[in-house]
This record gives sequence, C-alpha cells and structure tokens, in this order.
Amino acid sequence: MPVCWLVGKEKCGQRVKLPHMEAVLIGRGPETGITDKKCSRQQGVNPTSVDLVNIGKDEEVKMKPGQVLHIVNKLYPYTVQFAEESGKTVTEAKEKIQTRKVSHEDSCENDDVECVPRKTMKMEVGDTQGSSANPKLSNTVVSPREGTSSKKEHSGHWSQGLKSSMQDPKMQVYKDEKTVVIKDKYPKARYHWLILPWDPISSLKAVTRNHLELLEHMHAVGQKMIEECPARESLEFRLGYHAIPSMSQLHLHVISQDFDSPTLKTKKHWNSFTTDYFLNSQDVIEMVRSKGKVMLKGDVSELLKLPLRCHRCKQHLSTVPQLKEHLKKHLPK
Repeated sequence: MPVCWLVGKEKCGQRVKLPHMEAVLIGRGPETGITDKKCSRQQGVNPTSVDLVNIGKDEEVKMKPGQVLHIVNKLYPYTVQFAEESGKTVTEAKEKIQTRKVSHEDSCENDDVECVPRKTMKMEVGDTQGSSANPKLSNTVVSPREGTSSKKEHSGHWSQGLKSSMQDPKMQVYKDEKTVVIKDKYPKARYHWLILPWDPISSLKAVTRNHLELLEHMHAVGQKMIEECPARESLEFRLGYHAIPSMSQLHLHVISQDFDSPTLKTKKHWNSFTTDYFLNSQDVIEMVRSKGKVMLKGDVSELLKLPLRCHRCKQHLSTVPQLKEHLKKHLPK
C-alpha cells in the first residue's frame, strides 16, 4: 500500500514518512538534512511560506496539490506525495494540507526520547476510511526552543501528548522565554499545574548540571503560581517530579495537597504524589548540583504498589473511595 511522504524538491532523497493517523515533527535535523540555524523558534524573522507567501503568526493556510511548502526563508521546498515504502513516488496527495503557524505555548510521562533542536512541523494524517488514495492531512508549524538532541521520537504516541498540549493556548496559564505552564488535563487536586521547558528535554534522566539554572527557574515559576493562587492561604502545595514519568518532556508538578479531584481514581495516582515516588523540586535541584544528575534509589516503581495511607494523619484505607471520603475531613473549612 502506498504511504504518504513529505518530499524535498531540491533533494528527492530527503523524504519524511507521514504515517497514517500519526503526528510527525520535522525541521532542522537528520530527516530533512537542514542545518540552517535560522530554522528555529524565530518564526517572525525567519518565516515559513507556501508558494512564496509567508505564513503569519496564528495564520492558517490550506495547501493544494502542486503547491510548495518552504520550511524557512523560502528555502528547503517540500511537497506531499504518495510513494511505496521504498520511496518511489506513485501519486501526489489529493486532499488538502492544512498548515497552521502557532506561537510558543500538557500531562503524561516515561521516556528516553528528545526532540532534535529545530523549527518543527507537525504533520497529522487523518482518517482515510480505508482509502489509500484520498488522505486528509493537517500540518502545524510550531517553534520549540532549541536544545540538545537525542533519540528520534514517535510523536504520534500518547506519551508525546505533553508536547502538543504545551503548544495549546487554551491550556497555557503562563509562559516566558524558558518555560510554559499548563493546566494538567487530568488534575489530581483542586490546583494542578505542569511547568515545562521549551527546550526538548525528555525527562529527569536527561538532566545534567547544564540544566541547573533551568531547574531553578522552573521552581521559581512554580512558586509564582502558588503566590498568585486565590486559595494559597487555605491550601498547601508541593512542587516535584515523578521519578519515572509516563509522559515524554520534562515537567514539574505544582499540586495542592487537598487531592480533591474526580480524576484521582487509582492507587497509582495516589502513591505517585504521596510517596517518595514524588521527588521534591528542591531535592532534585540539590542532587543535580552535587552529583550532576538525578539518581534514583532502588526500584521506585514498587512505591506505587504501597498500601493506601492518608498523607495527613497516616491512617490506612482499604480502597480509593474510602480514602477520598476520609480526605474530606482534612479539607479546609
């Protein structure tokens, strides 16, 4: 069956596969062969264009077959084509490609995956209802900050969800040049935010002393969120990281200690925030400062299996519903 490819016009050997129903990030990196540092987050200065017409910030452009997408500064032209797995072209895409440029702007966690530093394009292949000759494609140009590269990521997987959520203005509650703060999609308390760096850092495993200033900045942003919270006088907060996150992209949790949320449903949810599985932000900073990396003790995943116990009074509870009913006793009056 033919598959969809993004094909370079100048170098036909430069092809990026667009798998069915999966998002693909492209830009500066080995897939495209682009090394131009202008292919970065400076979208306004170094724009993407379709048929030599620049795509402005937050602007949508629909591409038709035969049109040419230039990645940056009217350079690096690409078209979308169908080809066999070998890359031999059989036809061009017959549906429209929707190109949208968005500014910098989620909540899962497990990973050894980092993005290549680049201006990226997110290509989404929509439902073809069994037809290989009539795909729906949408493509979003986004601009994460540049950072170190590692392994190639499978961006359509659920574990990559944070990377799309951090670009969503509806999810954002604060952003600056280094970080963005988003609401957790499935909050485990009344107030639950995630602080993510723009730099593509997969997880604590990838953190080194070079990231110390960033970790301190993320902590300061977390403190700022708490200070501006309307319930700061009645609620306590913690800032920390999951030892083994299920979502890719480093993120700091800022979470109120009421745990009053309908999306807190399982023992794993509870223990991930109330045992040593949850690493305090300051402890992480000190560990990186002294040891140069984050070091975990033993099999931390076993902490998620511990019996349910109230984080306030240490009373043991048999089930999550019993625990949640018990927690009501500790809610602020």
